[in-house]
Amino acid sequence: MQKKIAIQGFEGSFHQAAARQFFGNEVEVICCSTFRDVIKIADDKSQSDGGLMAIENSIAGSILPNYNLLQKSNLKIVGEIYLQVNQHLMVNPGVTLEDIREVHSHPMALLQCSDFLEKYNWKLIETEDTALSARHVHQHKSKHIAAIAGELAAELYQLEMIAPNIHTQKNNYTRFWVLENAATVKEINDANKASLIFQTDHSKGSLAKVLTKISEADVNLSKLQSMPIPGSDWRYSFHVDCEFTHLEQLNEVIKNIKPLTADIKVYGVYKNGKNAG
Repeated sequence: MQKKIAIQGFEGSFHQAAARQFFGNEVEVICCSTFRDVIKIADDKSQSDGGLMAIENSIAGSILPNYNLLQKSNLKIVGEIYLQVNQHLMVNPGVTLEDIREVHSHPMALLQCSDFLEKYNWKLIETEDTALSARHVHQHKSKHIAAIAGELAAELYQLEMIAPNIHTQKNNYTRFWVLENAATVKEINDANKASLIFQTDHSKGSLAKVLTKISEADVNLSKLQSMPIPGSDWRYSFHVDCEFTHLEQLNEVIKNIKPLTADIKVYGVYKNGKNAG
């Protein structure tokens, strides 16, 4: 059965590429303008089967507002995708580098390709989305405008990648969470990763005690992210990603850190996306 998944961005975006990588090319995407809309639609079983949301980038770091959005939702993490972000210069068929006068793309994409762009005297136009820029080039049939976007955008909008892989940093990955309404989540066989959130008090060494318990269970702490608690007086919650071999290890960790934490919550137990085949 074809899945309907909410994503941020337009047809041809990196979010859609990540959705295809996880669900297959037949996945139907519901394009949303904001991450808040993604959460809202993914949470509504009458509109979608879930959502897919970027959570961190290997260069730019964590997207902290998305942690807060997840906290306020009824969604669980059921998977993750690591997508290599490759940026390409694309034009309408037959257009040459000499024809180009303007390059349109998202500000981050333009920044990622700055070394290449500095070689040319092109006017750089910032837009809200890489895929939207590609669609604009296609719709206007201009021979003087190029876009920077991903390969999927070139495919969907029949554009030629006149200069592929123009990004400066070649090892650029974005991590996406696959989200599903908590009421429909089923246990995932061979799960080996979990995302948790908890609070500690202000007592000396409280966080260190929690981290020690995780280590003693032979569980790998692959991420630790602190986040201010809205409305509190300099108090923080901590998001952790744990990697384990057997589910019993995770259960032991949760049992051992519960007395040391407040409001501990499991956001999801899923398969490590880095090791996905």
